[in-house]
Amino acid sequence: MTKNKGTIEVWGARVHNLKNIDVEIPRGSLTVITGLSGSGKSSLAFDTIFAEGQRRYIETFSAYARNFLGNMERPDVDKITGLSPVISIEQKTTNKNPRSTVGTTTEVYDFLRLLYARAGEAFSYVTGERMVKYTEEQIVNLLLKDYLGRKVYLLAPLVKNRKGHYKELFETVIKKGFLYVRVDGELMEVEQGMKLDRYKNHSIEVVVDRLVVKETDDRRLQNSIANTLKQGEGLMMVYDVADESIRHYSRRLMCPTSGISYSDPAPHNFSFNSPQGACPRCKGLGFVSLIDRDLIIPDHSLSIHDGAIAPLGKWKNSMIFWQIQAILEKYGYTENDPVSNLSDEALDEIFNGSIERLRIPAEKTRTTSDYYCTYEGLVKYIRSTQENDQSATAQKWVGQFSRECQCPECQGQRLNKQALSFRIADKNIAELAIMDLGDLYLWLQDLDDKLTDHQKKIAPEILKEIRTRLKFLLDVGLGYLTLNRRSNSLSGGESQRINLVTALGSSLVGSMY
Repeated sequence: MTKNKGTIEVWGARVHNLKNIDVEIPRGSLTVITGLSGSGKSSLAFDTIFAEGQRRYIETFSAYARNFLGNMERPDVDKITGLSPVISIEQKTTNKNPRSTVGTTTEVYDFLRLLYARAGEAFSYVTGERMVKYTEEQIVNLLLKDYLGRKVYLLAPLVKNRKGHYKELFETVIKKGFLYVRVDGELMEVEQGMKLDRYKNHSIEVVVDRLVVKETDDRRLQNSIANTLKQGEGLMMVYDVADESIRHYSRRLMCPTSGISYSDPAPHNFSFNSPQGACPRCKGLGFVSLIDRDLIIPDHSLSIHDGAIAPLGKWKNSMIFWQIQAILEKYGYTENDPVSNLSDEALDEIFNGSIERLRIPAEKTRTTSDYYCTYEGLVKYIRSTQENDQSATAQKWVGQFSRECQCPECQGQRLNKQALSFRIADKNIAELAIMDLGDLYLWLQDLDDKLTDHQKKIAPEILKEIRTRLKFLLDVGLGYLTLNRRSNSLSGGESQRINLVTALGSSLVGSMY
């Protein structure tokens, strides 16, 4: 044991450029090692002190565990005393992952996800109304209050706005003993072999019970509601026969007007790195790659025959050129006309495809009769190459004709509509992620007064963690950053400070960094 427990003492360090160095470093304070480039600063800090601390830690593992980690070389030093558990913050700062942000690196965003999953209030993305959630007993009481003495049908939704003939579904309904269904708003009796137009979208509800709501008959009402919720997997609808109105009720979060429902939120529902939370269009990246018409046809003075369409080049005897020629002929042009002379309608069809089947003459295909085919357009042609050929060459080729832009569906917020519909004090999680960290810290300081009684029971511990980590970020001078700032856009110094905050935020005591 060293006589002075307040220091780390190194004797005879000879790693790399170090020439038998003896040094005393005080514990519990910030020590800076300075010197010329190549003088051995990193050799002393990383390759001697940190390497010895890590080696001693790994030696405490069993022989079985050390087999997986490998043996660590002892640094070339006579003796080191006074070491405590060591943590190294890496010097390399580049993170090229486009999914990594300041929020995910510092774990502040992870705590925000937990906060919104446990204390967020749900609103409908269709009507903007607050989502509601009922127990069976509450639904019984609401029906007795709103429909007393009125004739109603209790409906269980089975299909919502999906294509199909649903022959098997109707057979299942008959086997369960139900007599009526409501298809696309029309009540009808279920018949054997019944089916719908498979190419149209349909909404189907089964009529579980038809009754007049009475206080004296509430046992039947309770049983019918329980059965309706069971058939509708937690959802049900009440159809008022007199005014033909519909109201929705649910054991899950539900919009009372439109009937859309959300599953109970979990932290992964607010993560742009999870399929449950990410925007379906950009897959949680916040940007999409769009095919640019000006890059496909850079020179409008050229004709298609002379190579105006950059991805295809000059005219060749191939199917795609014959298809384009057929479109041009339909609008009264030839392949030798400059692109600047073509109408917008003709160009739209060349880019986006034709609804009609195109006729390719027999002399071109060298067959006995004309060939009729569909044409899906240049955009689809380039997209299919991007999806089907993952080679670097193909991706580079596609990249010539596309540009990166903000996702039109989520407006760069990375999350799906459901995740963006949960709010705390009138802000969703994406709105917090675009605030400067200094502004976010001030907003969180004032948040307690804006919370409901229910939220005040849940939020304090989570908010404490978020505020602590944000305070560290402000202390190292990063108050101008935002949580959604991409890690690969940070400077080296900013990355270093974020790594420092991540380590300090773990609140370990007695460790050496």
